[in-house]
Amino acid sequence: MWMKTVFWGLLLFMLVATTMAVEYGARSHNSGPWSWCDPATGYKVSALTGCRAMVKLQCVGSQVPEAVLRDCCQQLADINNEWCRCGDLSSMLRSVYQELGVREGKEVLPGCRKEVMKLTAASVPEVCKVPIPNPSGDGAGVCYWVAYPDV
Repeated sequence: MWMKTVFWGLLLFMLVATTMAVEYGARSHNSGPWSWCDPATGYKVSALTGCRAMVKLQCVGSQVPEAVLRDCCQQLADINNEWCRCGDLSSMLRSVYQELGVREGKEVLPGCRKEVMKLTAASVPEVCKVPIPNPSGDGAGVCYWVAYPDV
């Protein structure tokens, strides 16, 4: 008899949980902590001007002045929601490409290929020692989906 009660209780729980998930959009692409970073919800994407300069300098092999590094790291750390940091780096990178009219396989700047710039931007949190969510738990502070958006 108690097995029937447990079965019906679990069935009722699943029905309620499914209804709530549909109501609150849990199946949508935009659910989870990263959904707070969506400009459509009012989130203001950081321009990361210091990181923009740092990534450009690093990509062409130039020395990055300490002030530029400090500005970039501070701007990244100022993003209160660590789930938004990689997204803001990705937005910054897209704006650099757009500004320079870059297409796949092209040099972004003389001596700097697009793939190198992506990897450079993805590693900014590690360089700055600014935490980002890392579900893999391997300790790396690299925004993999900035460097490899199709993975």
